[in-house]
Amino acid sequence: IAQSVRDFGGNAVMTRSDHVCGSDRIAEVAESYPDLDIIVNVQGDEPEIAGQSIDQVITLLGGDPASVMSTLAAPIRSRERLCDPSCVKVTFNKAGHALYFSRSPIPCAREWDDALLSTVVPNFFQHIGIYAYRRDFLLTYRDLTRSPLEAIENLEQLRVLYAGYHITVGVTDRITRGIDTPEDYDNFVCRMKETAEDPTK
Repeated sequence: IAQSVRDFGGNAVMTRSDHVCGSDRIAEVAESYPDLDIIVNVQGDEPEIAGQSIDQVITLLGGDPASVMSTLAAPIRSRERLCDPSCVKVTFNKAGHALYFSRSPIPCAREWDDALLSTVVPNFFQHIGIYAYRRDFLLTYRDLTRSPLEAIENLEQLRVLYAGYHITVGVTDRITRGIDTPEDYDNFVCRMKETAEDPTK
């Protein structure tokens, strides 16, 4: 990956091998860039993230001084996706601040009705794997204790919420297909082949 980045003229920085998550890794790199205010993490398992999504998280964080991070979510309209542990769900308040991220369905309907998936205002949201951080917060993040919630769910953003910080969540209709399983990867390769054969797809 590092060589591929260098081949197109990018700057690849290799980090230590003892980090427990991507945010810890980015915090290490952030030390070397004191002139930056906002740093964006486009995760490797989200290769189809749109350029507009990168712009969106930057705009979100820049417009919300109460938050230290921003991220995106897209409506879930499939019960299969809602119940899939590899599809991370998020809930947020009316100010757009994250309440919780989980691999379980949240909110969990006491009595299930398929109509819950088709309401005009969505009830369920899939977390999209992209973050914008304030650089100063990244240097704080690395010193935060890994929370029990983070350890159980294996979701690094829960460390932030557990410590009492705000994460702003923006809603997008650009649903990306993260690569979390071998099947996801196979599907991604097929899509790339189809696109190469027919760029209009």
